[in-house]
Amino acid sequence: MKFDELNLEDSVLDGLYAMNFQDMTPVQEMSIPPILEGKDIIACAQTGTGKTAAYVLPVINELSKGNYPEEAINAVIMAPTRELAQQIDQQVEGFSYYLPVSAVAVYGGTDGIAYAQQERGLQMGTDIVIATPGRLIAHMNMGSVDLSHTSFFILDEADRMLDMGFYDDIIQIYKKLPGKCQIIMFSATMPPKIRTLAASIMKNPQEIEIAISKPPESIMQTAYICHEAQKMRILEKHFKDSAPKRVLIFSSSKQKVKELASALKRMNINVEAMHSDLEQSNREQVMKDFRNGHIDVLVATDVVSRGIDINDISIVINYDIPNDPEDYVHRIGRTARGTDGSGLAITLVSEKEQREFKTIETFLDKEIYKIPIDPSLGEAPPYEPEKHKQYKKRFGRGGGGRGGKKGKERGTFRKPNRNNKSGFSGQNKTNG
Repeated sequence: MKFDELNLEDSVLDGLYAMNFQDMTPVQEMSIPPILEGKDIIACAQTGTGKTAAYVLPVINELSKGNYPEEAINAVIMAPTRELAQQIDQQVEGFSYYLPVSAVAVYGGTDGIAYAQQERGLQMGTDIVIATPGRLIAHMNMGSVDLSHTSFFILDEADRMLDMGFYDDIIQIYKKLPGKCQIIMFSATMPPKIRTLAASIMKNPQEIEIAISKPPESIMQTAYICHEAQKMRILEKHFKDSAPKRVLIFSSSKQKVKELASALKRMNINVEAMHSDLEQSNREQVMKDFRNGHIDVLVATDVVSRGIDINDISIVINYDIPNDPEDYVHRIGRTARGTDGSGLAITLVSEKEQREFKTIETFLDKEIYKIPIDPSLGEAPPYEPEKHKQYKKRFGRGGGGRGGKKGKERGTFRKPNRNNKSGFSGQNKTNG
């Protein structure tokens, strides 16, 4: 189905055509019509399915009609991390380029100047606020946020937000919304806690579920069955045999990310770490350097990985087993975004992780090739997942600014002239 078959404003379609958007993804085709009809929806869809456009397009379409108060916050989009908030902000900017729709991104890790810019934008009223829960609560406590006229409340990656302990913040924000506010929720999974949240804040929501995609067959999936103490030695030998280039390594916690990056640096590998303890400016610089090829290896946690959108990653290494099979698919899929869609995924599986790794194989309906460990690294444990207890901490999905106009700086705000429609300078195609 094509976008021009929807009841979208011409100015919205103009922006889509300029960005070379023509055909909808399944989640867009199923979500946009009910959102345009004003229904609450809860959609189960992974990152990479086009879900951002699925809620941004109908919201900016309605706002562009000019039937909403100019000095009010008309839509709030919640995201679990600053990286995802930045990505959504960029999408809003691209999609609303032809439209008299304003936006401001509100997230932590910024300096006092950026905080003041965010506060000014919130006080003046902006059509769309893209925010992390903690920072929006901070502005609310300062009295700079009025949500009494908000018409759209969107929760993106709702399961992640609950995993990160934002349930109370979400409810606190929700209580400031008017009763007529339309609630839109996107989540990668539908555990009971998500359904509990939906029942608490939504009105007869329409449920939309997109089948979870499997990794492309072009990704070579491999694993080492090893002892925990052998993991670093496996990495060391791998990088000695093949110099690392465009490698992304996932670890389970920010502390392990720091330790792993330090160990690799001692091996004279050009590596940097990406974790939540870094200042925002440092995180952005690390991403820029990795994207530009100035860093060979990036070590990251799952939480901050949501902002990693790079097309030419050659190898993804799971130093630790991801929290659930869907996270595994999400992780390794980052190595299949090049022109030929190929890539290599390597997972290091310790004895206590074998049961969880078997769950991943069952989910994928395939046996992942086990690479024999070099004898010089010692004897490897046998792969006997049925003999290993599954740890409760796993498989709970735990663990681990600008407006829509050209020239705005991140975290800044400018109220547009609603009668002015500026030209389009070109955007990269991003689908969700």
